[in-house]
Amino acid sequence: MQPIDAILFEPVGCLAEFGADDFDVMIARIFGQRVACGRSGSEAYWEFLNLLDGHLDRLTARDLASIEQYEMEAVARARVYEDVAPALAELKTLGIISIVTSSLTAHAVARFLDKCSIAGLVTDVWNFDTAGGVKHAPLVRAVVARGLTPERVMFITDTAEGLLTAKKAGVNAILMMNDPDEAMKLTAHQPAGGIVSLHELPDFVRFVTAQRDRQGAPRTR
Repeated sequence: MQPIDAILFEPVGCLAEFGADDFDVMIARIFGQRVACGRSGSEAYWEFLNLLDGHLDRLTARDLASIEQYEMEAVARARVYEDVAPALAELKTLGIISIVTSSLTAHAVARFLDKCSIAGLVTDVWNFDTAGGVKHAPLVRAVVARGLTPERVMFITDTAEGLLTAKKAGVNAILMMNDPDEAMKLTAHQPAGGIVSLHELPDFVRFVTAQRDRQGAPRTR
């Protein structure tokens, strides 16, 4: 892996724990789909995104307004991980660009940033509205807008769908191992690395940089 210039963060599952019920409501009421039981909030979220991605051209203004309201309520109930702000602050000292790339609506993402007080620690914010799409769209826009080299960008995710999304965007997928058993299964998707806590991110970045420096690789952007 090349040295890291930027890290992309999806709030759901990586910066905070969201409840599956919040997305199940949208799946049922917006798309009329039955929902499975026993899933994590992240798994429900990505299922919702798959449905949203397939129905974007058919959503009404009322549907979009409902989605925004449901998401705002989901953010209000989310539990922000305690290591988010310290990890982002340390990454900033290392010169790493931290970017929020989410498929949540603009207002929901703004509320989330206020909730965890990290607006000053992230360089850019991309969401469903500004990226004009979901899943890989915010990631691609983030990379292009900053003129980043995809191979020098990481995306933190905790689901199989997230790993596939990173691959589609051409960036390095780093697995957030929230559930040890599930994480073992997800290694089949061959992520570029894995972390148990955001506290590990700065050391992960240092390790990758040190490995490349020992190999004598140039550190140009």
